Amino acid sequence: MPSSPRTPAGTPPHPAGANRFLEERATYTVRGSAQPDLETGVAAIREVVRTLRPKPGVYRMTDARGDVLYVGKARSLKARVANYLQVGALPGRLQRMVSQTRGMEIITTNSEAEALLLEAQLIKRFRPPYNVLLRDDKSFPFILVRGGHDFPRIMKHRGARKAPGDYYGPFASAGSVNTTVNALQKLFLLRSCTDSFFARRDRPCLLYQIKRCSAPCVGRIDAAGYAELVQEARDFLGGRSGAVQRKIEAQMAEAAEALDFERAALLRDRLRAATFIQGSQAINAEGIREADIFALAARNGQIGIQGFFIRGGQNWGHRAFFPSHTAEVSEDEVLSRVLAQFYEEVPPPRTILIDRDLSDRALLEEAFGALAGKRVEIGVPQRGERRRLIEQARRNAAEALDRRLAESGTQARLLRELAEFLELAEEPKRIEVYDNSHIQGARAVGAMIVAGPDGFIKNQYRKFTIRSAQTDDDFAMMREVIGRRFARAQEEDPERESGLWPDLLLIDGGKGQMSAVRDALEELGIEDVPLIAIAKGPQHGREGREVFHFPDGREKMLPVNAPLLFYLQRLRDEVHRFAIGAHRAKRSRAISASPLDEIPGIGPARKRALLLHFGTAGKVRAAALEDLKRAPGVSQGVAQAVYDFYHPSG
Repeated sequence: MPSSPRTPAGTPPHPAGANRFLEERATYTVRGSAQPDLETGVAAIREVVRTLRPKPGVYRMTDARGDVLYVGKARSLKARVANYLQVGALPGRLQRMVSQTRGMEIITTNSEAEALLLEAQLIKRFRPPYNVLLRDDKSFPFILVRGGHDFPRIMKHRGARKAPGDYYGPFASAGSVNTTVNALQKLFLLRSCTDSFFARRDRPCLLYQIKRCSAPCVGRIDAAGYAELVQEARDFLGGRSGAVQRKIEAQMAEAAEALDFERAALLRDRLRAATFIQGSQAINAEGIREADIFALAARNGQIGIQGFFIRGGQNWGHRAFFPSHTAEVSEDEVLSRVLAQFYEEVPPPRTILIDRDLSDRALLEEAFGALAGKRVEIGVPQRGERRRLIEQARRNAAEALDRRLAESGTQARLLRELAEFLELAEEPKRIEVYDNSHIQGARAVGAMIVAGPDGFIKNQYRKFTIRSAQTDDDFAMMREVIGRRFARAQEEDPERESGLWPDLLLIDGGKGQMSAVRDALEELGIEDVPLIAIAKGPQHGREGREVFHFPDGREKMLPVNAPLLFYLQRLRDEVHRFAIGAHRAKRSRAISASPLDEIPGIGPARKRALLLHFGTAGKVRAAALEDLKRAPGVSQGVAQAVYDFYHPSG
C-alpha cells in the first residue's frame, strides 16, 4: 500500500525547474523473499499499478535491500508500469529485473519531457544495473572567462558552472582544453592567475616575460585596454574568429608602417596563436557554427558512440562512449538514453546531428530545449556537408569500437593468465590494489585503486587517512587500512551482493605486508578473498623481476618480458602514483595551513587582517589583548576570542 507522499531518501536535487513541475512522490513496498522470485516481483508491481494514475512521471524499481534496480519514465505511469505484469512478453533482462523487484518509488511530473530530464538525473545518481549507462563519469572541461573582477581571468573549468562568467565548451578532453587555453593566452594576453595571486603582485610574473600575459596586476595595461582584449577573446570563442584575425592583421600592418617593430612582432605572435587554434581542428566544420554530432556502431554485442563537438565554427574535439548494460536493448534506445544522460550535464547546442531517426526525437527536442532555454533541433542529415560529418563520425565510432574490442580481448587474455598464475578459481572481475605513502610516519595516507575487465575504475578509488598508526610502521598502516575497508564492507554488504567485494587483493609489499593484511582479514573472519603481495626482486626491481608472495609463504616470479608481468607492474605503479598524490596533497594543505585556522569563529578576512597587522601567527599569539583590539578590522569580540584561545583561564 502507498505511504503518504514523501521525499524518498537519497533523492538528489532536480534539474533546473524540476521542483516546479514535481507534483507528488510516493513509495510502495511489498514484503517477500529477498531471493529473486518472479511471482513475488509481479505481486509487488501489481500492488503499485492499482494505485497509479495515467499521468507522466518517473518510477524507480527497488530490490529487497532498497537498492535501485531501474529508473524509467512514462507518459502514462499506469500504462507503463502495467506492462511489467505481462511477463511472457518481456525480454529475459526485464524478467530478471521483475524477479528482483520488491518495491517502487513514483514521482509524477507535468509532462513527459520533464520526466525524461528527471530520469536522466536519477540514472546518473543511482547508476542502476538495468539501465543503459554512460561508463565515463568524468565531467567535460570548459573554458571559463571569469567575471566579477575588473580584469577577468581565463581558465579551465570542470564541474558545476556556478562561478560568474562566460563558459565555452564542452571540450572533449583536458588535453585539448589545456592546449587551447595556452594558445588563447598567447593570442589575447589574458591573465590565468588566481585573484589572491593577482592582488599580491608588485612586479610582473614570468608569463609577462614570455608574452603570455599583459600584466594588468602591475598596470602594464589599463582597464580599458584589457577589456578590449577580453571582448576579443569572447568574440573569438563565440565564433567570430575571422573578424578578430582581421583586426590583429590591421594592427600589425599599422605597427610595421609606424616602424614599431616590437609591437608588430607581438601582434605577429598573436596572429600565429590564432592560426594554431584554427589549424588544430580534427575535422572541418565549415558552415556549422554550433552543433554536436553523434553516430553509433555495434559489433559482437558491444556498442560504441562517437561524438564531435563544434562551437563557434570550431571543432573542440571528439570522444568515444561505450555505454554499459546494453544487452537486449535496441540500438535506437541506446542512443536515445546516451543523449539524455549526456545532456543532463552538458548544455545542449542549438543543433544535434545523429545518424538515425529516433522514435522519441520530438520528446528529446522538447526536453533539451527546456534545459537550454532555447529551441534545440535534432536532425538526421541526408546529404551535403552535414551528411559527410555524420559519415566521418560513424567511421570514427567503428574504429574506436574495434580498438575497444581488441583491447578487451587482450585484457581478457591477461586476466585468464592472471587467474592461472595466481591459482584463482576464475578470472577476477574486481581487483583492489593497496599501498601507503608517508615521510617517517608523518601525513600518512593509505590508498586503494580498483581495476577490472575494462581497465581502471577510477570512481572506485579510495584514500584512507591513517589514524592509529602515526609512526613509520608500514605493516600497522596496512593492517589499519585493510581492517577499515573490510569492516565497512561487512557492515554495508554482508551478503556480497553489490559487486563491490574484490575477487583479488594485490598488496604493494613483501612478506611483512602480506602477514599484516592476512592477520587483519582473519580478525574479521574473512578467509575467502584471494590475497597476493608484489615486491621488488633480488636486484630491487632493476631487472623487472618482481616476486609474488602467497599467503602460505610460497613465492613465484614471472619471466622478465611476460605481458602479465607488465600488467601487474602497471597496477602496482598506479596505486603508487595515487598514494603519492594523496600524500602530497595532504602535505601541501598542512604547509599552507595557519595556526590561526584552529581558532573557532575566525574567518579568512579576520585571519588576513591579523596577519597583515602583526606579520606572523607567532606575533598574534604573543600579542596583548589591547594590541589585538587595535588591529584594523578586528572587533573587540574577535580580539577577546583570539586572546582567550591562546591564554585559557586556569
